Amino acid sequence: MISDAELIYNFLSSPGPVPDRADVIIALGTYDLRVADYAAEVFLSGRAPLLICSGGLGKLTSSLFTTPEAELFAERCRGLGVPSENILIEAASTNTGENFRFSRDLLSERGIFPRTGIAVCKPYMAKRAWATGTRQWPEVTWSVMTQPLSLEEYGADDTSVSLMVGDLQRLRVYAEKGFQAPVEVPDEIWAAYERLVAAGYDQYVIAS
Repeated sequence: MISDAELIYNFLSSPGPVPDRADVIIALGTYDLRVADYAAEVFLSGRAPLLICSGGLGKLTSSLFTTPEAELFAERCRGLGVPSENILIEAASTNTGENFRFSRDLLSERGIFPRTGIAVCKPYMAKRAWATGTRQWPEVTWSVMTQPLSLEEYGADDTSVSLMVGDLQRLRVYAEKGFQAPVEVPDEIWAAYERLVAAGYDQYVIAS
């Protein structure tokens, strides 16, 4: 299981090149609050002048949190030194597509129209974050930054492996539905996916 999970994790978490500067950073809400900590680090490194914390209560956090992901993220970012005036909170979204669309609307209402953006997310969500942002907010050229963690460092429990399997499947399914830009997935990665699904890591697989 671990070797197949590592194959998928390493593929999904390779974000590609990132510019030294962008117009905006968007921290994609999740149960994993390390993402907020890393978003603060990215902001404080001078990558962009504005940080959007995006996320309401999603499929996992609705049973874990009573406070929206974005508000928890913003609190942690402020605690790590990000000035409040540089943070915007989008606390209504419940999925990745809404993270981007609702954040775009939030900026549009303020007369802000970025051209470049950095999405900060869980490592294994890097490919899907890029694909979703590219389709849902196409006016922005998106890059992705994640914590540079191996699967062992991140934590390979049953839930995280099942989520990775579901994220990989969504690269294909959501591209076919027009929700995401296409991402080419090598055959060996799909083979690892099939083995993990057969082994029971199918909790977040979309039924065909």
